[in-house]
Amino acid sequence: MNSEKRRVVVTGGGIISSLGCEWPEIFGNLKAGKNFIRRIDDWARYRGMNTQLGAPVDFAMPDFPRKKIRGMGRTALLALAATDKALASARLGDSPELRGGRCGIAYGSSMSGVDPIMDIYGMVVSDDVSKINATTYLRAMPQTCAANLEVFYGLTGRLITTNTACTSGSLAVGFAYEAIKYGLQDIMIAGGAEELSAVDAACFDVLFATSTKNDRPELTPAAYDKNRDGLVVGEGAGTLILEEYGHALSRGAKIYAELAGFGTNTDGVHITQPNRSTQSVSIRLALEDAGLGPGDIGYVNSHGTATVSGDISESWATYDVFKRAIPVSTLKNYTGHTLAACGVIEAWVSINMMNSLWFCPNINLKELDPELAPLDYITGEGRAIDTDYIMSNNFAFGGINTSLIFRRAAL
Repeated sequence: MNSEKRRVVVTGGGIISSLGCEWPEIFGNLKAGKNFIRRIDDWARYRGMNTQLGAPVDFAMPDFPRKKIRGMGRTALLALAATDKALASARLGDSPELRGGRCGIAYGSSMSGVDPIMDIYGMVVSDDVSKINATTYLRAMPQTCAANLEVFYGLTGRLITTNTACTSGSLAVGFAYEAIKYGLQDIMIAGGAEELSAVDAACFDVLFATSTKNDRPELTPAAYDKNRDGLVVGEGAGTLILEEYGHALSRGAKIYAELAGFGTNTDGVHITQPNRSTQSVSIRLALEDAGLGPGDIGYVNSHGTATVSGDISESWATYDVFKRAIPVSTLKNYTGHTLAACGVIEAWVSINMMNSLWFCPNINLKELDPELAPLDYITGEGRAIDTDYIMSNNFAFGGINTSLIFRRAAL
């Protein structure tokens, strides 16, 4: 392994989300201050499930060659659409560098997709394998996004799959960053994807973690609000193109930001309850990796799930490090919780907000929960902030914590 630590920059990005797929549209929707939560009437048929809220993506899939996508379910297709946008923005869409062994992929999802899994396990119920075909496992396997994208683009570098629930995307970005930083690759495709599923909603619902404001979807989720009643699941995909700084310069690539620091750890305490002390350690690890102090960060894009335990723990973990009212906001009040996709969607939107010198407010925050740490929870019309460094944090079931720090590119 090359012991030299190299700089890593973001040269492309693409997302598929209910908030939008292109930055001008996303920026306009953030400025409008409305969410994209809908009542899913079909979910009323599930006995015992309290929530009927979700944030589906209204998106027309590009016309990819059928032969190349036949092993992809919706989750992998969302990942492909986001990655195609990211590669195009990086001007790498048809580059031979993708196939030269120095470009790898790190990608994850929480669940590969319900339909192919149902087909597989349906044989146990029906004693019939007729619903299983040659592509069923390819659509159901945990590595479906990473493996299908690797084949689609002809990648021959290393492959990392991160199936770590809400940190799948951010952990993929962090591991991709390390692969470049330590000389193992020059380019990495990094991301996460998730399709909207009643199963995902039900898994949170039985934990009493979902919002049940089924008749007022515009009011929820409401992270940090005293009267919040839980999260809403969403769907989408996000992909970042990471590249070694010198390599990016040599080909004249546009640099959107530098990935300056990454921290990750595990709680080692409880598989679903967040842990304030270890969350703060992951934030400190990112700062140490970037060679920065708490005073250098001008904004934190928070995980902000709108669950009581999650919001409170994260807020105090953040305050334990920064010791001040640092500006924070969450995108999940707009898009719902996109699970494996959230880390990359939030990172890419945060990078664009940093470059636009404006950061979105916490919509639906009307009355601040007094149990929260004294941070600066952005409200109103958002905030103009001129900062060179931002942080994006995500925390997942399993006690998996991640923190990413991005530096604004020189203009």
